[in-house]
Amino acid sequence: MAERTTTRSSVGRLDQPRETKRALLPRPTVSQETFGVWSEQFARFMGTANFLIAMTVFVLAWIGWNVFGPKEYRFDPYAFIFLTLMLSLQASYAAPLILLAQNRQADRDRVGLEQDRARDERNLADTEFLTREVAALRHAMRDAATRDFVRSELRSLLEEFEERGLTVHRRDATDTGLDPGGSSRDEPAT
Repeated sequence: MAERTTTRSSVGRLDQPRETKRALLPRPTVSQETFGVWSEQFARFMGTANFLIAMTVFVLAWIGWNVFGPKEYRFDPYAFIFLTLMLSLQASYAAPLILLAQNRQADRDRVGLEQDRARDERNLADTEFLTREVAALRHAMRDAATRDFVRSELRSLLEEFEERGLTVHRRDATDTGLDPGGSSRDEPAT
């Protein structure tokens, strides 16, 4: 039992951080954002016509020098192994950098799509709310008394009074301040 406790104490406690050891050589720190921006710039440059033309001129000059140049100054004979090695090295670095740039673009696209989706959901919720409000207003307007409804009710009351034998004197339109159309002279008709 005592052996176990000494073994655990020699390893260290889990709730305490370990002491950091200094490396013999300092590690270079590279900002992921800076490297990503650089890779995107590189990928954009590799996709331009200027790069393709410059690369074609470089390869033609290389081949031309090593085929037609003075024999003592040719550094890469016919198989052009050194040129092939340089182009392979360039491709081996270009491919991951281009993939990194594409991944960053995909991440930006994903964030943009999420923001678009959230905005669309808010717009849909707002539209549904406004639709419900318009429906409530239409429903409320059906219950509101319209001018025709009020007139028909007044006519039915007049007929009911006449049936009971009550006399109702109608005022002239000029006495009530109404024009013959039934609207006030001061207010425009609606």
